[in-house]
Amino acid sequence: MTRAKTTTTDSSEQARGWVSFVGSGPGDPDLMTLRAVELLRQAEVVVTESPEHLELVSTLLGVPAESLATDGPEVVDGGFGEDGQPLTHAARAKVVVKHAKKGRRVVRLLTGDPFLYASGPEEAQACAKAGLGFEVVPGVSSVAAVPAYAGIPLTTKDHREMTVVTCDGSVDWSKYGDDRTLVLLSGVGQIADIAEALVAAGRSPRTPVAMTRVGTTTEQSTVTSTLADIAADARAARMAPPAVVVVGKVVDLREALSWFETKPLFGWRVLVPRTKDQAGPLTNRLRGYGAVPEEVPTISVEPPRNPQQMDKAVHGLVEGRYEWIAFTSVNAVKAVREKFEEYGLDARAFSGLKIAAVGDKTAGAIADWGLRADLVPSGEQSAAGLLADWPEYDDVLDPINRVFLPRADIATENLVAGLIDLGWECDDVTAYRTVRATPPPAPTRDAIKSGKFDAVVFTSSSTVRNLVGIAGKPHPSTIIAVIGPATAKTAEEHGLRVDVLSPKPDVEVLVDALADFGAARRLSMLEEGQPVTKPSERKPAARRRATSQS
Repeated sequence: MTRAKTTTTDSSEQARGWVSFVGSGPGDPDLMTLRAVELLRQAEVVVTESPEHLELVSTLLGVPAESLATDGPEVVDGGFGEDGQPLTHAARAKVVVKHAKKGRRVVRLLTGDPFLYASGPEEAQACAKAGLGFEVVPGVSSVAAVPAYAGIPLTTKDHREMTVVTCDGSVDWSKYGDDRTLVLLSGVGQIADIAEALVAAGRSPRTPVAMTRVGTTTEQSTVTSTLADIAADARAARMAPPAVVVVGKVVDLREALSWFETKPLFGWRVLVPRTKDQAGPLTNRLRGYGAVPEEVPTISVEPPRNPQQMDKAVHGLVEGRYEWIAFTSVNAVKAVREKFEEYGLDARAFSGLKIAAVGDKTAGAIADWGLRADLVPSGEQSAAGLLADWPEYDDVLDPINRVFLPRADIATENLVAGLIDLGWECDDVTAYRTVRATPPPAPTRDAIKSGKFDAVVFTSSSTVRNLVGIAGKPHPSTIIAVIGPATAKTAEEHGLRVDVLSPKPDVEVLVDALADFGAARRLSMLEEGQPVTKPSERKPAARRRATSQS
């Protein structure tokens, strides 16, 4: 009995949980470490600190926030208690210990770095006292990150000393009258008194000062001033916490080193009307240019109403009925692949079959299947480009004269007609249907029609038709970017003015073109001595004049 009892105790000890204190950075989710992301994926419980952490977990795990309860870790609010009051360090530590004692893997997310101006040390001590194992994953602190995102280095070869000061009302400012760089935390509300005290301590009233709020996010804004004027300038700019203040000559380097707030689409709210599963590369590239993409599904991809046509075509493919298969979209590749999986087939069924792809993206989807496209347009990546390179049927070289063309139900007939002119017979098969998605929520519809979006990117004619159908026309102040001439024509038919036309039918090239437009627009404003504003912040008439000049 004693041995059995000992075994039970050992098992209980082994079942004890583990706590990972993880720094989430000051705002930009890309600042989290690889280790932090790995731990989040393994976590059974995530104890958050701020409301933004829920969205952060959702984004990093690729799980909608509303689905985390079933498809992800349990997310526990560590910022506020059940009574709605902010939790003390001790109360939050009890939450962490309680979940870990249940034998669960707990990730405690902290803003910035867990051991730098945070409650990590107190909570870690509580874990140690409870006999729980823990680890600390450092994060990027706002002390360094926010000035860096504002283009302000805290040290240079000429300025080696830097001091961080928490402005809690008890600071003896007479100690800081020299020329070292100061990083002030929680100093926004006291900036007038602080500036006056630093001048009294011996600093020049002309000492440069920068105040950056919500740093590392696309809402970041920075005011540069001097000790003499910072209080008035901050008031005029309506600066509010959270903000980091830097005092010292290093602030002057911002004029040359500002890189984040000068991105061509910085802070632009960009509407992405696409099918949800295809928005990834586009939205990621938009974020890289500083934009805030908002995906609004306008198209839902559904199976064909009558699957018999696809079933017959796939059987024909396996039996050697076709010489070619032509994929005109990623969705077509996906539809055929799903049908193969349904029948227990794999890529070996393509043996002896020639494969054509309308463009690089479609060829990439084919490559992901372990196949290689034999024909990709050498010029324009479109049905016309594919036809331009397609060989004529030769009854000597080609034993079979039939082409399998799995496509959408709304695809045009140009490709079929062109292949027939070249001597081929086509099995034009509906592989999937594109149907209009349900309308977006009322606030999104209002934002579209009232000009709260700065730009919208259309990647096909159907996205134009469906967005207008489910949400209405974008406001005249909204920049319209389209992927090609056909999409531009559809936009104009719906009364939209096209501002940006992609030189190549590729979503990443489209975003690059929009970024070039934004950069030219920004430069035009600077040359005219105007403040740099977003399209949503200007009247349509004024924006059109600026556009014509850029």
